[in-house]
Amino acid sequence: MESLAYTPRGALTPNRPLADLTWLRVGGPADWLFQPADEADLAEFLRAAPPEVAVFPMGVGSNLIVRDGGIRAVVIRLGRGFNTIEVAGETVTAGAAALDAHVARRAAEAGRDLTFLRTIPGSIGGAVRMNAGCYGAYVADHLVSVRLITRAGAALTLPAADLHLGYRSSEIPEGAVIVSATFRAPPGDPAALAAKMEEQIARRDASQPTKERSAGSTFRNPSGASSTGRADDTHELKAWAVIDRAGMRGARLGGAQMSEKHSNFLINAGGATARDLEQLGEDVRKKVLQTQGISLQWEIMRIGEY
Repeated sequence: MESLAYTPRGALTPNRPLADLTWLRVGGPADWLFQPADEADLAEFLRAAPPEVAVFPMGVGSNLIVRDGGIRAVVIRLGRGFNTIEVAGETVTAGAAALDAHVARRAAEAGRDLTFLRTIPGSIGGAVRMNAGCYGAYVADHLVSVRLITRAGAALTLPAADLHLGYRSSEIPEGAVIVSATFRAPPGDPAALAAKMEEQIARRDASQPTKERSAGSTFRNPSGASSTGRADDTHELKAWAVIDRAGMRGARLGGAQMSEKHSNFLINAGGATARDLEQLGEDVRKKVLQTQGISLQWEIMRIGEY
């Protein structure tokens, strides 16, 4: 990055450890961590960065394992300036750094129903990228458009259809950084929406290890989804069920463990390395394949070098 012909206004930090920026608290350093001051700063930085330099947009690290060797790239982490939430009529526009839970609450206060976001860990940029969903609703059901900055530094607004949202997947242009997303939200009574979200929180806390260091669901449900990106909840197998049948609930490797409370949650039980966590996940996949002929697919993203 010595050849960067632009002095960013945001923070550009070399050799920045990433463990403290992920929910699992593991991982090595990024070559660079860039925290842009605003959209213009991000665009100028991407425009000036040498094209051979890889870029990795990172949210709050809620669904991510950074490997112990770190990342040979510029990690871009959006913060203040990218977390605004605006409600206008039936639409809600949120910055990519806005937390999913905050967007759900702000929309509900305005009488708009995006309650499915309330229990999804992470930020809006990641929710769009993963077509996140909960309790039968998905980003694909509500997304109108996204605004992003391309790797070449150009601002671009894409309709939701162009992202080809699928089950826990999307097609975002390579190297592009989502900066905001606009959702269509149906009307609702604020008090009723608040009560609905409280009930969702209670259900989640009763069934998931929310007090542990985890990264949410580890594996996708095996049966996939329809062409619209909606999981077929009536027929699909559940990842936790096939993990249980393989006898891997509570399995441990070093400081990593498959949660006793919910066996599809991989947790850092204390002192785990990224290798512990990823290898335990691979051990689970191997055991499920051996015992049931089912190939589990990772939902947690794993990046970087061993």
